[in-house]
Amino acid sequence: MDEDDAGRTPGGTVIGRAGSAPRQAWAGLPWLVRSAVVWSACLVVIVAGLYLLGRIAMLLAPLAIALAATIFLAALLDPVLLLLRRLRLPASLAALLSILLLVGLLVGVGVLVWDLTASQFTELRQELSQGLSRTRDFVTSTLPITDQQLDWMIEQARQGFGQGSLDPVAGARTAAEVAGSALLALVLLFFLLKDGRTMWNWVLTRTTGPNRQVTAEAGRMGWRTLGAYSRGTMMIAAIDAIGIGLALVLLGVPLALPLALITFIGGFIPIIGATVAGAVAVLVALAANGPTTALLTLAAVIAVQQIEGNLLEPLIMKRQVRLHPAVILVAVTAGTLIAGIAGAFVSVPITAVVWRVIDTVQQHRRAAPPPTPTPPSAPAGQPV
Repeated sequence: MDEDDAGRTPGGTVIGRAGSAPRQAWAGLPWLVRSAVVWSACLVVIVAGLYLLGRIAMLLAPLAIALAATIFLAALLDPVLLLLRRLRLPASLAALLSILLLVGLLVGVGVLVWDLTASQFTELRQELSQGLSRTRDFVTSTLPITDQQLDWMIEQARQGFGQGSLDPVAGARTAAEVAGSALLALVLLFFLLKDGRTMWNWVLTRTTGPNRQVTAEAGRMGWRTLGAYSRGTMMIAAIDAIGIGLALVLLGVPLALPLALITFIGGFIPIIGATVAGAVAVLVALAANGPTTALLTLAAVIAVQQIEGNLLEPLIMKRQVRLHPAVILVAVTAGTLIAGIAGAFVSVPITAVVWRVIDTVQQHRRAAPPPTPTPPSAPAGQPV
């Protein structure tokens, strides 16, 4: 250590540089403590960043929902757009035809389902109430729980989910926000389908060196993952709805079509949506045909979900999209707590895309050759 950079005591003894004591104290800590401190600090930063993003998304909820729906639908319609582009259609016309196809399909299916099920939803509500009443009687007669205790638990659950009195003004505001978000999503979808690849190429031109290749590969794999997830989720939801609907028809359970529709919608929320839809089907079967049919319905629901989860999902989703069930549960729960039902819908695809992008970047780093060490430069006046 140079004496110019060091201090001296009155007796002339040289002491260390300023700040060396904290470094020595840090180096003297056990490695486990140092690792725990570093990882805890990183975790705090990550959680704070996610919380900040969540708060911003809540403040801009209509815009965030519109952007999420736009990206999801763009990934879903990308194969249709590419097919139209191969037919040498202009980009604007191909994007417009893709959106018209989507709107026509949604409107047609919605009108058909409404005509077939609108008159049955009142009956479905009644059957569901009867099923809940039978379940309540079974719980109070079997378990050591009184009616008052069960009412208290149900009330606590309702308060936890935020179910209060309906506000007409808030309902009208929500409906206006939903309509505005839907219109904004359609407009953004047109521009994303028309100019999405041009926008992405513009982003790549702003990156330099080896980062360009990594960014291009990560973006391509993330986009493929989102497209595979959106199309695979729709196919799996349709298969679940058809399988459970056929089982309900064979068992003679009424309202099979509305229950199949609920199963299809619930299929877009992994694990939790299928569980809730299956519980609704079992309650209706219990109210309509008794406990035997309810047990058979439960067995049919479990069988369909096991076939879907263990056989069809690996074939449809592929390994690059699949996530561990624990990760899915955490993602769905976090999305629900942050943004309600909309958060439950988008949490899993966001998690899948982020994980795929991180995995791609890590693979590139592992495959990259180690940097070549540069020889130290010789002092001035000496030969190299």
